[in-house]
This record gives sequence, C-alpha cells and structure tokens, in this order.
Amino acid sequence: MSNSKVVVVTGVSSGIGRAVAIRFAEQGCWVFGTVRDTAKAQAIPHVTLVAMDVRDGASVERGVQSIIAQAQRIDVLVNSAGVTLLGAAEETSVEEAQALFDTNLFGLLRVIQAVLPHMRRQQAGRIVNVSSVLGFLPAPYMALYAASKHAVEGLAETLDHEVRQFGVRVSLVEPSFTKTHLDLNAPRAAAKLAAYSHELGMASKAIENKVKNGPSPDGVAHSIVNAALGPWKMRHTPKGEASLLAKLRRFMPAGPVEKGIRKTFGLA
Repeated sequence: MSNSKVVVVTGVSSGIGRAVAIRFAEQGCWVFGTVRDTAKAQAIPHVTLVAMDVRDGASVERGVQSIIAQAQRIDVLVNSAGVTLLGAAEETSVEEAQALFDTNLFGLLRVIQAVLPHMRRQQAGRIVNVSSVLGFLPAPYMALYAASKHAVEGLAETLDHEVRQFGVRVSLVEPSFTKTHLDLNAPRAAAKLAAYSHELGMASKAIENKVKNGPSPDGVAHSIVNAALGPWKMRHTPKGEASLLAKLRRFMPAGPVEKGIRKTFGLA
C-alpha cells in the first residue's frame, strides 16, 4: 500500500460514494471512506471506514487525523457526502435551507480545510467535488438543493486558482439524476402551501421517474475516478444525459432550454 494513491471519499454508506470507493479500491488505491457511524455502516471490501460527520468540525478533524496517522498523506479527496430537499422555495424554512447547506457546502468546506494543509505540505493533491447538473441548471421545487450545488461550483472554480501554486488541483463532477436512495427518498420541506401542491406533485412524479430510469452510480463513479487520477480538467459530466445537458446549456438559446426544463419537471 505504501506506493498506492491514498484516497479519501466522504459519504460512502450508499449510492455514489459507495460506488466510487469500490472503484478506487479496484484501481489499487488505498481508500478511506467516511461514514457517520462505523458501527452501523456496511463494510466495503478493501476500504477502511472512518467515522466522520461533515457537519461537525471536530469530527472532521478527528477523521482526517486518523487517516494521516495511518497513511501519512492524502493524495485525493472526493467530496460526495450530500443531502437533497424537495419543496417550493416559499415553503422551505431558513432552518431547512441552513441544514442542507451545512452538509452540501459547509460540510465540503470543513473537509477541504482539514485536508489542504497536508496536500500543501506534500506539494501535490487532487480534490474532486461531486456537484450536479443542477449546479448549472435551475430545478423547480429543488431551489435550495440547486443553490447549494451552484455554490459548490463557485467554490471549486475559485479554490482551484488559489491552490494550484501548491501542486493541488480541484475538479467538479456533474451527474444528472442517478438511481440512488438519496434521490428516491428525498425529504420534503415541512411547510405545505396549497398554492404549490399541484405543480409540486407533478414535479415530484417527474423527478421520481427520472431517478428510477436514471443510470446506476457506477457510471458516475467512473467519471470521478477519471477526474481524480487522469489529466486535470475542471468539469466532468458523465456520459448520457448529464453530458447532453451540459452541451445544451452552453450552446442552446435560453428560451428552448427553459421550455425543456419545464417539460422535464412536468410543468405547464
């Protein structure tokens, strides 16, 4: 293991995080996967599970220090821990929005800040942040989730300029709806406003169908491994819908893109 890349993947209990941890291990990397409770987590072959709650700065520091104690370095950090939320923006409380950002943005920041001193010391490293096509597209009835991913994109692009002087590069992976429990079991905003109920119901059904018919996490994992171990570039969109949406957003006029989004979410 001494000559293997040391890879840290956050949120490996299920979904994309678990798939990417498995794929890195298959590549011969020394993989550490973070979970909130190691006692309840399902073991992953050739992956060392580390207790870490990205919402808790002390927990993050303990987790990173335990990895450094074992491996002496961290070559790759993959920030895949995340949560989602359905509901109209007007229905979403500030407290719900803060909880979502605490994982999706500030959790990511806590881990980056704990890992960067070690990458700066070794003068090398790669940070891969799992974003979403909703990091560059709007998402009716997922406004706060989309906002958190837009924020992740801004952070990643800016951070890359700051840390490349130390031999560290930052990338984004932008999947579309993926067949995971995160999307199938998305929590709802607690408040319910009747004015939005019809459209929210339509959007929820559309999202559920997109997830059920979406690709498995394995394709996203392939893109993440390429982003981490291959030549650097900022954005990586998995093959299929995500790649198509990126091209449409870049090259298609705003009007047709807007109509396509409304059709996708089942809106009149």
